[in-house]
Amino acid sequence: MPRSSPISRRLLCFIGLLLLAACGAPAAQPTTQPSAGASAPPSASPAGQSPAAGGTASAKETLIFAADLSDQISLDPAVVYEFGGIQVVGNIYETLVSFDPGDSILKPVLAKEWEIQDSGDMWTITFSLDQSAKFASGRPVTADDVIYSWSRVLDLNKSPAFLFIDIAQLKKENMRAVDPQTVEVKLPKTASPQVFLSILSFTIGGIVDKQEIMANAGSDMGSTWLNDHSAGSGPYVLERWERGTQNVLSANPNYWRQAPAIKRVIMRNVGEAANLQAAIETGDADIVQDLGPEQIKALENNPDVQIVKATATTLVYLGMNAKTPPLDKVEIREAIRYAINYDEIVNNLLSGNGEVVQEIIPAGLFGHTASKPFKQDIAKAKELIAKAGVAEGTEIEMLVTAAANAPGGVEWSTLAAKLQSDLQQIGLKITIKAIQQSELLTIYRAQKGQLVLILWGPDFPDPDGNVTPFTNYEAKSIAWRNAWEAPDIAKLSQQAALEQDSTRRAELYKQITERVLHEGPYAVLYQPTRPFGVRKNVKGFVYDAVDTPAVSFWLLSKE
Repeated sequence: MPRSSPISRRLLCFIGLLLLAACGAPAAQPTTQPSAGASAPPSASPAGQSPAAGGTASAKETLIFAADLSDQISLDPAVVYEFGGIQVVGNIYETLVSFDPGDSILKPVLAKEWEIQDSGDMWTITFSLDQSAKFASGRPVTADDVIYSWSRVLDLNKSPAFLFIDIAQLKKENMRAVDPQTVEVKLPKTASPQVFLSILSFTIGGIVDKQEIMANAGSDMGSTWLNDHSAGSGPYVLERWERGTQNVLSANPNYWRQAPAIKRVIMRNVGEAANLQAAIETGDADIVQDLGPEQIKALENNPDVQIVKATATTLVYLGMNAKTPPLDKVEIREAIRYAINYDEIVNNLLSGNGEVVQEIIPAGLFGHTASKPFKQDIAKAKELIAKAGVAEGTEIEMLVTAAANAPGGVEWSTLAAKLQSDLQQIGLKITIKAIQQSELLTIYRAQKGQLVLILWGPDFPDPDGNVTPFTNYEAKSIAWRNAWEAPDIAKLSQQAALEQDSTRRAELYKQITERVLHEGPYAVLYQPTRPFGVRKNVKGFVYDAVDTPAVSFWLLSKE
């Protein structure tokens, strides 16, 4: 399920934010990033021997995480593109760069430093690997492993590969191992080095042990084998994946950095909110993900449980077809934005499980401005309706998925009814049509929807993961679906994506945000939160939608 689907991802994405990290130096000057700092002493396990799985762990060293993991398809970092699988893979495989939870600055991981150079018609990015880094097998992580891992993504060409192929425009002939500790990548000037670095922080950038994969390649470059084994350098190794039931991870005995306090992680697939509540109440789970409003209320006075609400990077929005009357008039689109009572949606329908966000860059991503120009103003909305010459009682169809809950816990149908009621106050007659998600997407992608209530999540943790889809008609994404062409704004978006100076880049995104807020075909409603139940003896819990994985088990401990 791609993050860009109405109920999706991931974004990742991914999806997600962040990037300031990589920005910093003028385009024409080399940019050297900081060293990772001291690493823990490497383990003495013999190289080439896979670590033993299934070692003993006490109750204090065992963490049980319960969530809906039913979307799991693969545990291959070159293939995985689902929320559940990403959470597993992100704890097993390491990338050259990544984020620390709660910090939007890229940090060194396998690469102790990197440098971006303007090489004329190309960007050249040079990574220096940390010589202490080693796989769970005990073998050192080398530049050859990096080239093999990224080439493998291109060769397999599965769901997330477009991030390398289309966004970063990465080609096998443009990357090489300069020496065992140095990787060089060249990107065309039409690609952004900053965006490439943010993509590398996602699971697609995970580095696999080449020798381990080559020995178990089978007919699919080891992809099937990796569903029941692991070949990474991260703090955990895969003990087993019991399809539909649970994943069991064990601490990597050869881990080259600080060993995790939690030696075993059991990730159980629990979809029903009532079962999540029961699990956290009884202590059958240490952390449960995505509690509903009823469960939160039931647990809020439990002395053994704390409720943690984390911000997701998805946006729930109302799309407006800019070529369909009366939505082709900018005054009508603005009137709709003024007709909506955003506070009632977040405070009443979501019970606070979200925040009002009205711009296309979600909070937590670089470039977010926190601009909220719209509050319900029926009189002003009616003035705009009159100015546009649209008659009272004009009918407009609103499409919404027939799926149950929207992010934040409100039912899609309830949210649609709320919008219908708000828009009725300004004389628009909204007909709600609830259809299967697949049918809705087909209609939306064919530009045949009028109003479409839906969500979006970035595919990678950079503002460009949202801004290009929302502004560039030629990208055949969200702007296309809403039949909105604004070439000058699309040009600004491309300029922002390629800008190397972070201050200038932020200014460009501010300009884009202000224009899309008032000219675009969107009424962004809210950014949801993800409610977690966490046993109070669990320490260090952080959920960061921008980071991969969103929950870093190796940072947790239990009292």
